[in-house]
Amino acid sequence: MIQAQALTELDTAVRCDDVRVDESRADPVRRVFGPAFAALDLGTNNCRMLIGTPSGDGFRVLDSFSRIVRLGEGLHGAGCLNEAAMDRTIEALQACAVRLARRQIRGVRAIATEACRRATNGPAFLSRVRQETGFDFGIISSREEAELALESCTPLLPCDGRRALLFDIGGGSTELAWVRLTDGKPQLIGYESLPVGVVTLAERWGGAGFTAEGFDAMVADVVERLRPFETVHCIAREIRDGGVRLLGTSGTVTTLAGVALNLERYRRFAVDGVELCGLEAADALAQLRALGRDGLMQHPCVGPDRVEFVLPGCAVFAAITQMWPASHVIVADRGLREGILLRLIRADRLRQGRRRDPCR
Repeated sequence: MIQAQALTELDTAVRCDDVRVDESRADPVRRVFGPAFAALDLGTNNCRMLIGTPSGDGFRVLDSFSRIVRLGEGLHGAGCLNEAAMDRTIEALQACAVRLARRQIRGVRAIATEACRRATNGPAFLSRVRQETGFDFGIISSREEAELALESCTPLLPCDGRRALLFDIGGGSTELAWVRLTDGKPQLIGYESLPVGVVTLAERWGGAGFTAEGFDAMVADVVERLRPFETVHCIAREIRDGGVRLLGTSGTVTTLAGVALNLERYRRFAVDGVELCGLEAADALAQLRALGRDGLMQHPCVGPDRVEFVLPGCAVFAAITQMWPASHVIVADRGLREGILLRLIRADRLRQGRRRDPCR
């Protein structure tokens, strides 16, 4: 049976509205009794923004934006970003700039990940972004990507475990973070960035990914890429000994949770923090595979914009759970943006504290 973590909206480090909002409906500017901060995450497939104000140990979301821009379209074969993808991304970032202009923002951080790391014209594109939108994006390392995801997901990790394996299935890469838990405080002891994500697999396999043979081949490919990380850290043995939890943060994992919960539409609060047992996750994956392209397009947790990427993501998930068959997987609908906001808020509080203390 699906079990929700013992977390309420007040317990989580990230208090937020449903972050999968309809981007066409701009939220009215609400009166805010505290500073506002903004985080932008430009990935291989999505452009995302989150605006929040401090609330307790976390923050309250004021506005959220997410659009599929497919920045990494064709990158696997060409090695560079194409003009159409860059134009789509600029358009999305201009929409973000309009939303930011409505508010008084104390701090902004904008990060770019795998697509801009790999593309030969990544730095040139980000220079164009700065000129046309005003956003100064920095390309972060795969290690910082893992650290930001871990920071946002820490409240979902149990206090009674010894280790946790966090995985983030992105558009152009999959991040792994092997974590030691000490009194509920995570310490990153190993990380890896695999050069496979939903976009790269979708482009490599195309329509074959919708067949049984193609899906199995994708899984086998990813399993082989996981072996070096397993060889170094012996995670499978730790799982057999007990005390290891898996935590997944990505559209793939939240979609699987939405299917397992039989949601008529995606709802973040129904998914974030849910714990799926292995059988529930496997059943949800089998349901998605059985739908075919047309069925996936019509599914309320998938839709036409994501139909090409769901099964490649499921293949990565299947490979991870095949290599590391933990009894349960914790589902997180949070990631890099939330980690950035938490860091911005923490840094601002530190600065404000220094200003109030004249002896420093």
